Amino acid sequence: MQIMKLALAAGLAAMTAAPALAADYKEEYKISTVVPAPFPWGIAAETWAEMVGERTDGRIKMKVYPGAQLVSGDQTKEFTAMRRGIIDMAVGSTINWSPQVKELNLFSLPFLMPDYAAIDALTQGPVGDKLFEILSDKGVVPLAWAENGFREVSNSQKPIHTPEDLAGLKMRVVGSPLFNDTFTALGANPTQMSWADAKPALTTGAVDGQENPVSVFAVAKIYEVGQNNLTLWHYVADPLIFAVNQDVWDSFTPEDQEIVRQAAIDAGAKGIEIAREGMTGNDKSAIEAIEAKGVDVVELTEEERQAFIDATRGVYDEWKEKIDPELVDMAEESIANR
Repeated sequence: MQIMKLALAAGLAAMTAAPALAADYKEEYKISTVVPAPFPWGIAAETWAEMVGERTDGRIKMKVYPGAQLVSGDQTKEFTAMRRGIIDMAVGSTINWSPQVKELNLFSLPFLMPDYAAIDALTQGPVGDKLFEILSDKGVVPLAWAENGFREVSNSQKPIHTPEDLAGLKMRVVGSPLFNDTFTALGANPTQMSWADAKPALTTGAVDGQENPVSVFAVAKIYEVGQNNLTLWHYVADPLIFAVNQDVWDSFTPEDQEIVRQAAIDAGAKGIEIAREGMTGNDKSAIEAIEAKGVDVVELTEEERQAFIDATRGVYDEWKEKIDPELVDMAEESIANR
């Protein structure tokens, strides 16, 4: 009897030592993304899932579901679905979440951020902290930043050096009113459509052009559907956010919460590094690889870029009021002091 009591006590001790509530964890946690690996976005999400699995010894199993398939392909519904618990986690675009979180339109203000240091000044400074507070108040737990990159413009008709070159072009844009306003101000005819519909539309000529990061242009081989003109204008950037549904987060032990958070930070850093590869400093290999495919790549001069800034200033000022003037002022100050 004494032996049985000792065995029972040992078993209870072992159970107590096991991570609390681990038995209540789901068999799988679903991560929503828009694009898979080998896009930097997809790599960041996959890395997060792999790191968490390794660092929790399999207690937390996460799987990436690309193509916004958890929200029937409508990427603008991703944030709401995560907040409601329909999906567990996401590595989401600030653009796609902006319909529900107006402050995230900050990153889509035309020509706010001139370089990568400006992006970092926002995401890694007081602006990033403020945005995470806003997201936390909306029922999700933001953990870390990653990056889709600066969105550049391409088309099948002609090189773009001036706003006048965009006049009349049918341009695919994401589902954000701010993008629609920006391209309208530049004289183009913007057409909002999901990423799933974009490449077929380019293939058939239903639209003349599109705007996306260079990494997306290259990995998706957009140059194969007539997009033989690419202009690097850095007009907006597309930071990504790692986030978890609040109830899912609360179900994790504090120790596992820290593991999930740190894994997101590490995966985000890797994603940013990959998104910028061949695009910074003396390394222009990503651009050179696109030029080797027969694409005419235009890099705007300061004077040329200023013409676009001037043409969209009215949109900038209008949306600054809609987003939050104090937040935009904070962003402008962070960039000026970068």
